[in-house]
Parts: sequence; C-alpha cells; structure tokens
Amino acid sequence: MPHRVAVLALPLVVGFDMTIPPLVLGHATDTLGRPLYDVRVCGLDTEPVESTMGYAIVPQAGPELLATADTVIVPGTRLSGPRTDGALPPEVGAALALIRPEARLVSICTGAFVLAAAGLLDGRRATTHWAHAESFRARFPEVRLDENLLFVADDNVYTSAGLAAGLDLCLHLIRTDHGSEVANRTARYCVVPPWREGGQSQFIDRHIPEDGTDGTAATRAWALRHLDADIDLTVLSAHARMSVRNFTRRFKAETGVAPGAWLLQQRLRHARHLLESTDLPIEEVARAAGLGTAGSLRHHVRAELGVPPLAYRKTFRAG
Repeated sequence: MPHRVAVLALPLVVGFDMTIPPLVLGHATDTLGRPLYDVRVCGLDTEPVESTMGYAIVPQAGPELLATADTVIVPGTRLSGPRTDGALPPEVGAALALIRPEARLVSICTGAFVLAAAGLLDGRRATTHWAHAESFRARFPEVRLDENLLFVADDNVYTSAGLAAGLDLCLHLIRTDHGSEVANRTARYCVVPPWREGGQSQFIDRHIPEDGTDGTAATRAWALRHLDADIDLTVLSAHARMSVRNFTRRFKAETGVAPGAWLLQQRLRHARHLLESTDLPIEEVARAAGLGTAGSLRHHVRAELGVPPLAYRKTFRAG
C-alpha cells in the first residue's frame, strides 16, 4: 500500500509550496512503475482555499484525511494567528488534533509557524524561510530555529526553508524512505538536483563584491577538483592570491560559510557519492574525499548523518 500523505492547505496557502509534495512525492515509483506515495490535498473543509498566486485550490477532502495519513505536510501559509501573534485558530487546532501520534510531520517554508503555534516544535530544531526568521523567533522562542539550513529533521518532525527548499526536503523524504535510486530517478523526472546539502546556507541576500576585486569562485572550482589533496585555508588563499584574512572575508560573503566548513562539506558530499555509487573500501573513500583515515571518515559521517559509513552505504547504495 502506498504511503499516505495529506497536504493541509491553509489560507492563504503559498501556491508553489502546496504543489511540491504532489509533484515530487507523487512521481516516486518503484522499479515496476507503481506509486510509492498516495498524495492528497485537504483543507479545513472542502471549500476552495485561496492561494497567494491569484487562484484558489479545491481540496480533495476535509480535515478527516489527517486521521489516516502516514505523513502530514503543512505548506507555507499567510494564515493569521500563527503569523501575527503566535496563536492557533481553534479550527486549525481541531484539525491537527486528528493527526495520529505516529504520523510524520512536515512543514514547508512558513508552514513551520503553524506547527510551532500548535506546540509541535517546542524544544526541537527547525527552520523556515530566512526572511521570516526574526518574526518566528519572537513568537516561538522555545523552538531552536536555524534559518541557515535548507531543511531540518528532528526525530519524526521535518521542516524546510522557503519555497524551493521544499523540493530538497521531499527528495530527502524519498531518499530516507526508499533509498537514493528512487530519489535520483524522481529528481531526474522533476529536472532538479537530486541532492543539495542539508547544511547548505539558504540563499540570503549578500553584498555585491567590491569593484576591482576578484571573487573566490575559481578557487572553489579548483578545490572541488582536488579534494583528495592536502588543502587548507593557507593553500586556498594562496591559490586565490589573497591574504588569509581577505580570502576568508570574501569567501564567507559569497558562500555564507567559512572556507574550512565549506571544504569539509564538499568532502563529505564526495564521500557520500562514493559510498552510494562505488564499492571502494572505506579507507579508499576516505583518501579520495580528502578525509584522511577511515576513522576520520567514520567520525565525520556519523556526526553529519547519524550513521556509520557502512550503514549509510547499505541504505543508500544506488542500483
């Protein structure tokens, strides 16, 4: 039986956010082409739900759908209450009360305001659109918000950043449920990258580089081709022909992260790719990714992904 997903559309629902789960999860299939998810849109009733995009959505069901869902997704919304004073409208609270305790909870963009107003994010790590982070913190100080992440998983509760980050989160759900082969196939159909770093900074407005100065893009491209080499901040700044201080400042202004954190992020990404797509021994994966020893690889993979490399390979091995 396909995994049952209920997408709760609350007015004014962000039209783009609401279409992501049916599109992405709805096109995830097994090797025989059978759907892996049964995705349906519901509302507080079956009346049309106004969207932010100039049209209305007619939900397939009312809130009763939430009582049978394995996953409940709340897309972005401009619903008053959660967005204004942090209060949850009674009818929304009654709908959320129908969700089974074992169901997976997911929010996209400002849908996190709804989960937070219901107390479902208390004490948890979460994220939302960076432009609303200050407002979110003021209303829900008990939530450990990190607006620098594309998506956050905390036990069985998942939150994503704004808009297109919902694509990343839905692909991550597929990867978690069914492995990388299904997630990659779905991403190809949707013509989107199969994986963006969960720890990658959101695309927050940044200062335009000063006239007459060179950026760090060429050095970043060079580093990606030499991840197995002994690269550190001194080597990177020398390649860019900048002082360490100036290079660090420029690098963080352009990418949102410090050079060392970025380099480790890329090495872990390459290590994951090798674990998924090759049968290389752990020692060889560590060397090729520039992580040194097998012990170092195990430490970083467990810290980043919560599992050791061999367990990750077993779960996400393509093919």
